[in-house]
Amino acid sequence: MHDYRSHKCAELRKANVGETVKLSGWVNRKRDHGGLLFIDLRDTYGITQIVIDSDSPLLSEAEKWRNEYVICVTGKVVERAAEVVNAKLPTGEIEVRVEAAEVLSEAAVIPFQVAEDDNAGEDVRLRYRYLDLRRDAMQKKIRLRNNVIASVRRRMWEQDFQEFNTPILTASSPEGARDFLVPSRLHPGKFYALPQAPQQFKQLLMMSGFDRYFQVAPCFRDEDSRADRLAEFYQLDVEMSFITEEDVYNTMEPVLQGLFEEFADATGEKRAVTQAPFPRIPYDEAMLKYGSDKPDLRNPLEIVDVTDIFARDDVEFRAFKSVIEGGGVVRAIPAPKISEKSRKFFDGLNDWARGEGAPGLGYIKFADGEGAGPIAKFVPAEAQDALKAKMGIGDGDAVFFVCDKEGAAAKLAGKARDKICEAIGGLLEQGVYKFCWIVDYPLYELNEETGKVDFSHNPFSMPQGGEAALDVDDELELLNVKAHQYDCVCNGYELCSGAIRNHKPEIMIKAFGAVGYDQSVLEEKFGGMLSAMRYGAPPHGGCAFGIDRIVMLFCDEPNLREVNAFVMNGQFEDTLMNAPSAAEEPQLKDLHIKLNLPKPKITEADSAEAKTA
Repeated sequence: MHDYRSHKCAELRKANVGETVKLSGWVNRKRDHGGLLFIDLRDTYGITQIVIDSDSPLLSEAEKWRNEYVICVTGKVVERAAEVVNAKLPTGEIEVRVEAAEVLSEAAVIPFQVAEDDNAGEDVRLRYRYLDLRRDAMQKKIRLRNNVIASVRRRMWEQDFQEFNTPILTASSPEGARDFLVPSRLHPGKFYALPQAPQQFKQLLMMSGFDRYFQVAPCFRDEDSRADRLAEFYQLDVEMSFITEEDVYNTMEPVLQGLFEEFADATGEKRAVTQAPFPRIPYDEAMLKYGSDKPDLRNPLEIVDVTDIFARDDVEFRAFKSVIEGGGVVRAIPAPKISEKSRKFFDGLNDWARGEGAPGLGYIKFADGEGAGPIAKFVPAEAQDALKAKMGIGDGDAVFFVCDKEGAAAKLAGKARDKICEAIGGLLEQGVYKFCWIVDYPLYELNEETGKVDFSHNPFSMPQGGEAALDVDDELELLNVKAHQYDCVCNGYELCSGAIRNHKPEIMIKAFGAVGYDQSVLEEKFGGMLSAMRYGAPPHGGCAFGIDRIVMLFCDEPNLREVNAFVMNGQFEDTLMNAPSAAEEPQLKDLHIKLNLPKPKITEADSAEAKTA
């Protein structure tokens, strides 16, 4: 017999009754029933109940075992009596009567329970992550992650993609976030960057003639922490040659649809999946209808522009009119069948808007053909009728308003759309994964801090209309230039971003030059890619899907830290490995680095103590 086990802890069934077996695992739970000691023995595959009889010479020693001791037992499989069968366990019809046992490893008193959820805080769970990962819920999520990645790889191989590994130590790339920098010992004063994405390398592979690339790629971004964002994350990175946008959609939609259908019941509830082709929503339409470029299509509410209603001569609401005259807009969010809601309901939404930095959330509610609410008296009956017709609402419904400059109005209206849906309750479609592509992104945007035009997302995207689209008389006209750029969205999460790339050096130089980047800057930062373009670059494009966010959706988890084995806390600290940590002086000397640390902040208590001293 094997030194440690003849079977795993989930394998034994009634067919094994009478066999002598050997099992190894962790003590999950102990129960003393009047001289009979019952132990749930756990490994990664499941649980088997083992029993030590009252007359066993092992009993006195086994009573000293604590939860999480690692033990190896040998014994005979016996059938449980009908009244003690555990139908919740695959092994629930049998148990093992222990004849010999060995403690393979002792365990100290554990800081939180492994066998059950005792609501231990995230800090302690991450500090003792190896214990947290023993929990059944965490084991299922990490195994699911493995299965998702395996399925993704298989689906890409089936479409003739080749898997590559690209460098981790590389140069900075403009992906919109801060780089993690790594100092070079051999080149004093110079730094490598950890890749925010393998963007340049995958494009260079296309220019090298490989045609279809993919990678489950580690990426690093020094961003502020959020529940759906990590400093280190993984993405399904994809690039293809001689393609159009349609080819990207036609290639990736079957991968996504098949993947989500395969794991649609990961939470225990079978969910429907959007069938290809996925809806394609232009960016401008998404910002108007949903106030977001990652809309949750399970929410049926759609925002409507009603600037023309409030600009009418017979509407006297100066608070909106003055904003409209200054170039602002009015956006309206319908709220079906809530006119009978209490004043508290409407005040709650108004208070929420103030918490978002807005003056409030005005509304009109309709009943018996008339509008009521704080704005209704400023909007005469004819204008109210026009409003109802434009929005497709009637008696029993209400409408909420946001008025501001276009960008700010879209952002708040999008948040209000989600908040109103949540407040009403019962509107959000359940049991579905709803996909769409957001397309026709602007290539440029106005930087609100500098007032200058700059790239909005990926500067390597091909402008729609090619080089001619960049021939403008006024820099602000660049804001009308669209890119061959697209995002894939599911249930309100951006799962993918991608583009058809700019493969012509003259267009790339012109696209950067249009917003003030000299050609020398391109040669310095992207010289390798520009050089490759000059030696014949195929039309190419691709995308990257967030593996972590996909697994997060399958697990119905709002926090990415719950679907990764080892992660940092919300302050980007690894409390398990004590990172980041101070470097030793010899290490800093090797790297030619001197520290210039910020001075510690002096608190009021420190100041008072100093004065007393």
